[in-house]
Amino acid sequence: MKSATAKESLLMSAIGACRSRLKSFISRRIPVRDDAEDILQEVTWRLMTVDQPVENAVAWLFRAARNEMTDRSRKKSELPLSAYFGDDAGDTAEDELAETLFGVPHTPEDEYLKAMIWAELGEALAELPPAQREVFDKTELQGYSYKELAEESGVSVQTLLSRKHKAVLYLRTRLRDLYDELTG
Repeated sequence: MKSATAKESLLMSAIGACRSRLKSFISRRIPVRDDAEDILQEVTWRLMTVDQPVENAVAWLFRAARNEMTDRSRKKSELPLSAYFGDDAGDTAEDELAETLFGVPHTPEDEYLKAMIWAELGEALAELPPAQREVFDKTELQGYSYKELAEESGVSVQTLLSRKHKAVLYLRTRLRDLYDELTG
């Protein structure tokens, strides 16, 4: 029991001693402040939960931060819906569409439009194979992470990503006319 507490105390002192240097190291390489904070917290958590003994905690933290930054830079970033349709004024149309779908309707027309879009989306989702529909619904509408969904369903994250990609491609094609009507 004492050795676990001593280990934790040593880790905490190592983290405290290098936290500002590590934060600066990450911030210089990551332009978004919140992402830098996320990486700092992620590597700190990993150090606290690592099973094997770590001889040099400071070096381990810097290496883990560098690896995490590399992993995040390799990850494909999500593009806004308008980017797929080549709409130069896409930010405004996409913002309006998002507001219509997820905002509070202010007029009866807004309420009607919201109901119509959700109905059309519901029909398009119903046309998807069940596995693709489930991944899209849970990751986009219910806020599941891929990791959570993989653990719940017993399917690999890569398979879930593939299913969602197919669903998104189908939905883009299926809802293209509606999108053009609403934004054009």
